[in-house]
Amino acid sequence: MHADLIGFGALVLAAGLLARAGRRVGLPSVPFYMLTGILLGPATPGPVLVAHPEDLALLASVGLVLLLFNLGVEFPVQQVFGSGRRLFIAAACSIGLNVGAGLGFGFALGWGTPEAFVIAGALGISSSAIATKLLIELRRLANAETPIILGIIVIEDLFLAFYLALLSPILAGATSPADIAMHIGMSFGYLLLLVLVARFGARAIGWLIGSHEDELLAILMVGLVVLVAGLSAEVGVSDAIGALMIGLVVARTAVRERVERLVLPLRDVFAAVFFVGFGLSIDVGAFGTVAVPVVIAVLITLVVNVGSGLITASLFGFNQRGAANVGLTVLGRGEFSLILATLALGAGLSPRIGPFVALYVLILAVLSPMFAAQSRYLARFIPDQLLRHRWRYVREETTSTACPHFDRIQITETDTDVCPQCVESGDDWVHLRMCLTCGEVACCDDSVNKHATAHFEETGHPLIRSIEPHEDWRYCYLDGALVREPIGPRPSVES
Repeated sequence: MHADLIGFGALVLAAGLLARAGRRVGLPSVPFYMLTGILLGPATPGPVLVAHPEDLALLASVGLVLLLFNLGVEFPVQQVFGSGRRLFIAAACSIGLNVGAGLGFGFALGWGTPEAFVIAGALGISSSAIATKLLIELRRLANAETPIILGIIVIEDLFLAFYLALLSPILAGATSPADIAMHIGMSFGYLLLLVLVARFGARAIGWLIGSHEDELLAILMVGLVVLVAGLSAEVGVSDAIGALMIGLVVARTAVRERVERLVLPLRDVFAAVFFVGFGLSIDVGAFGTVAVPVVIAVLITLVVNVGSGLITASLFGFNQRGAANVGLTVLGRGEFSLILATLALGAGLSPRIGPFVALYVLILAVLSPMFAAQSRYLARFIPDQLLRHRWRYVREETTSTACPHFDRIQITETDTDVCPQCVESGDDWVHLRMCLTCGEVACCDDSVNKHATAHFEETGHPLIRSIEPHEDWRYCYLDGALVREPIGPRPSVES
């Protein structure tokens, strides 16, 4: 027993130290938790802190259900359903392209139909934790595309619940149409039951777990979550679904804010154990057999995410930089891919699923922050024809919604179609800009005289707009960015 405690404690401590080192170079924690399990587990040479990964199975299961429960508690239902039709179209395109490409790739591998559906989910659902962390660390919370990115990953989280429900009969080994229909009906019936509990029984649930003492609230909360997750698995529905849905129920109670505060440290500790445990179960020797499929999967994910970023940019009128930011910020895969792999391995599917998903997540966890930070280089090569507007001269500019100078806008239209100063001096110009404070029209910085910038330096008027055909962007000299009003309600992100 003492040896087990020493090994477990040393393993968790090593995971924390390795993750801390990763944070210092801008990488997320999840791959380092997995890497700890791989390096200090029985599948690699060197020290073995936990020789039997199954010893951590119960703690890892608690980590899984707390991860999904926290997602349900924090799920912003009103924000998502109040964000407009374009957001749902953008999210549907992103999910459809990623899951569809993943499903086609899964079938192409020839590992089996259940494995193909698992691969589709693993490739199709972004890591909300990695994406949100990138937005914070890259200081993009005020970017115009950020609310859309957050909306897309939140809708992906909602899609996860339905995908797990659809996947449950496949993981349960249902073969005949009647068996599949029965399992799907049971899964969605159970979802409907929990939705009804959320709608009509939230007050009773709040009374059941409510307490003025944080200690008792935490105990009652964990007990309820684990119980519902266990009952879900008992009736043939994934424990992950049960945890997610009871989180949605608790989100409608009066104790929601306290539960959010209390569950975070518990979620982080037990989720780390889940990711470490997943790493312990990986056969590193199998990496060689899945290396080529993983590289292909990474390339597919990169291409498809850039494509969905272009669709989103066209829907919302973003430029090339916004399209690149959307596609590359949601590139990372993490917790949900590992959850699907864990469920697949538990259901006895191909053992190649484990090393495939592990290596895929590890590679994307490294590439995603690197690519997202350098999105302006991708923006240079995206032609205007793929977007709604022309952005030739501002394709690499960031678009901000935090400009404090909108109150300086006095004039927005003009009939002038020449640069008066260039006409007076007999010079030519390239493009025309209009000062939004006084209405003066002047030539751009690609012109020989750069009269628009000279006007700003002389007057201090911060905002200009392009008056070229098919261009409607605004630029703030003081902020050094394109600017626009926020689109719809702005989500809040906590660091």
